[in-house]
Amino acid sequence: GEAVNETKRRFMGTFWNTYAFYVLYANIDKFDPLQYKLEYNKLGVMDRWILSRMHSLIREVDIRLEKYDILYAARALQDFTDELSNWYVRRNRERFWGPDMPQDKINAYLTLFTVLENLTLLSAPFVPFTAETIYQNLIGKRIQGAPESVHLADFPEYREDRIDIELEQQMKLVLDIVVLGRAARNASAIKNRQPLSEILVVSEVKLSDEYIEIVLDELNIKNLRWLEGAGELLDYSFKPQLRTLGQRMGKDIPAAQKMLSELSGRDTMAELNDRGFITLEIDGTAYELSTDDLLIEEQSAAGYAAESNANLTVALATELTADLIEEGLMREIVSKVQNMRKDAGFEVLDRIRLYYEADTEIETMLSNRNGEISTDILAVEILKLGDRSGKKWNINGHNVTLLVEKI
Repeated sequence: GEAVNETKRRFMGTFWNTYAFYVLYANIDKFDPLQYKLEYNKLGVMDRWILSRMHSLIREVDIRLEKYDILYAARALQDFTDELSNWYVRRNRERFWGPDMPQDKINAYLTLFTVLENLTLLSAPFVPFTAETIYQNLIGKRIQGAPESVHLADFPEYREDRIDIELEQQMKLVLDIVVLGRAARNASAIKNRQPLSEILVVSEVKLSDEYIEIVLDELNIKNLRWLEGAGELLDYSFKPQLRTLGQRMGKDIPAAQKMLSELSGRDTMAELNDRGFITLEIDGTAYELSTDDLLIEEQSAAGYAAESNANLTVALATELTADLIEEGLMREIVSKVQNMRKDAGFEVLDRIRLYYEADTEIETMLSNRNGEISTDILAVEILKLGDRSGKKWNINGHNVTLLVEKI
């Protein structure tokens, strides 16, 4: 019972937040789903993916409920709403922000509405009251001739032709790479706003270009490179195994320890794999050492932060060029200014002047990237602070004072 309740609580919270997100923007735009038709061939990859997942979910829940497997059905709903909220909505929310009603925004609205409508019907047996509330607001009161309660409506039916197995597999790989990529960033303590040059991936399955774009954008990385094996991402260090070598080498052990510590990790490992042993020569005696004679430690190769799961290894190239460092500083400043704009209560489209006081490194960055920054923060000018007072920030170790002024 407790597991079901926990799943239910998490599911309801996530479901409600996603519904609230839709309602917020649909009200701003006075969007009415009945005035448009979902044209499947006009949809981008994210929309087709969430609809495919939805039809797979309907099929899954249907099969499970027939077998009275309530817990599994509930968990499938929970997993789906997590992906809907933390992946689909988060990555697509900007599509709801712009003015007017271009086709792409219509697609985003209709896709999200369709998913919420089906999710409401699907979840009615699990969360009757939440489902009823959402149903009334989305469908019951708005659509002529709709059943007056979610509990009188038909259970949704999945469409085989909307389930795209390959698309779901590609997106699953995207999500797996992203999770490991984030873990690698955390382990190396490199902020998300700091762009990196490359992510290396070892995987049986490869992604096509449109999915690679999503990975690079999500992880803030410039390039993805596929590797055949994880060899390039790993390094090794060696020590003598005293249990086997103690008697054989006697007084030569300290010398062996020093020589082993100076060997190239990868070349030595390759030689061990290839020949089965390596040779150390100490004062005219040649010792042949096999893997049994060595303590071998594996670590991320220098310059990489690697993470893996059962069938996937990813590594971030952690070396920062001057250009990457500058771009990282730029993104931090843009983010701080966006927050300052919000705190000052400026409208999304208000133009501003930005005043600053900072060291030469930041100043150089501001002049190098003036155009890019101005576009991002809607600044008409970026000027020295002079005798005005602003807000002090520490940005990647630099002291910076900033002031935003509406025009």
